[in-house]
Amino acid sequence: MKEDFLHYVWQYKKFDFSNLTTVAGDELTILNSGQYLRQSGPDFFNAQIIIGNQKWAGNVEIHLKSSDWYLHQHENDPHYDNVILHVVWEHDTPIFRKDNSEIPTLALKSYVDDHILKQYLSLATPKSWIYCESQIEAVEAFVFKNWQERLFFERLERKAIPIEELLQETDNDWEAVLFYMLAKNFGLNTNGEIFLKMAKSIPFSIIRKESFEVENLEALLFGKLDLLPMDAEDFYGKDLQNRSTYITQKYRLKKTFIEPVQFFKHRPDNFPTIRLAQLAMLYHKRQNLFSKIVTTHSLADFYKLFDVGVSSYWETHYQFEKESPKKKKQCTKSFIDLLVINTIVPFQFAYAKSQGKEISESLLQLMETIAPEKNIIIEKFSNFGIHSKSAFESQSLLQLKNNYCNHGKCLQCALGIQLLKQ
Repeated sequence: MKEDFLHYVWQYKKFDFSNLTTVAGDELTILNSGQYLRQSGPDFFNAQIIIGNQKWAGNVEIHLKSSDWYLHQHENDPHYDNVILHVVWEHDTPIFRKDNSEIPTLALKSYVDDHILKQYLSLATPKSWIYCESQIEAVEAFVFKNWQERLFFERLERKAIPIEELLQETDNDWEAVLFYMLAKNFGLNTNGEIFLKMAKSIPFSIIRKESFEVENLEALLFGKLDLLPMDAEDFYGKDLQNRSTYITQKYRLKKTFIEPVQFFKHRPDNFPTIRLAQLAMLYHKRQNLFSKIVTTHSLADFYKLFDVGVSSYWETHYQFEKESPKKKKQCTKSFIDLLVINTIVPFQFAYAKSQGKEISESLLQLMETIAPEKNIIIEKFSNFGIHSKSAFESQSLLQLKNNYCNHGKCLQCALGIQLLKQ
């Protein structure tokens, strides 16, 4: 058993509280169970109770055993001086305040119905993948939908954190941060952090100035990642090498150590060379990209905005000096979907938040038009009857698995609470 079960029992009064007594035999009445605090200090704040004929207002602390009070060294923490009731599952030792007065204790074990306990134990017993895998399909659709919205915005809040950190680093240069985040996502999971480091090593003012020639942007990006051949035999490789040298000297760019990019296990269309060429073409063709990003709200418009390919050289190459059959190599709709999910929506959310604007509904509508991601987590949920029809649903399930299921937070999860009620 975990303490969060007792938190649930106390918060929702899932016990017989009609004839309560403390372990000392005093009559106990609960007027207000208090506010549940998920932070340091007592578990429930500002509770109100009556013991005997005396009314008390203060905090409630909950433990599995009374002795946990001393195990957690609460006797030395002034935050616990105002505890008026110690709620435990089993009482094994009296607890005293600093003035040697005993803190009243309620032992819940005698008041919780066996059915509630069995429901909890059934939910909390480890399964093959998640605790509620055999029950999750039975959760009411209304409860599930509302919880998914909460999970989705929790995930957005988390994704907005690196954007806000980059804004602090760049003195609130939204255009630069957009470039950084797009570069990271053009690098995909394998090369994302490498692309981000590369992007941060180039002042965005230079990207803006050199964007009128796609070859200059390619020279910048490929040069920073040491992808330009030193003794290129073809004209294009030599040209980019010369441009890279000139631009580096022109802007006095410093040499930055960046880890080598990875080609291994990538399909050719996802080679870092192709993604860099597409990123360069995007910033060559789409001037004022930031203003377009924050004012675009339909998936169809994003498909048009990111409908870019590569320069003519990369239509016949995947790597320098290795010619291949000609192919346009446009950004695919599935790739643009990933950009919208992982870059654009978090970016719009962070920008609206900074402006004090509410765009939650439009973000939900956009995410509901995007196909769900395909990965092992979404497939597993599908095996247990939870099917994703959109990116909104798949994103919420990723948040559920990674931030709740993986940590056994069943009683902080609306689905777990609903299953206990059933």
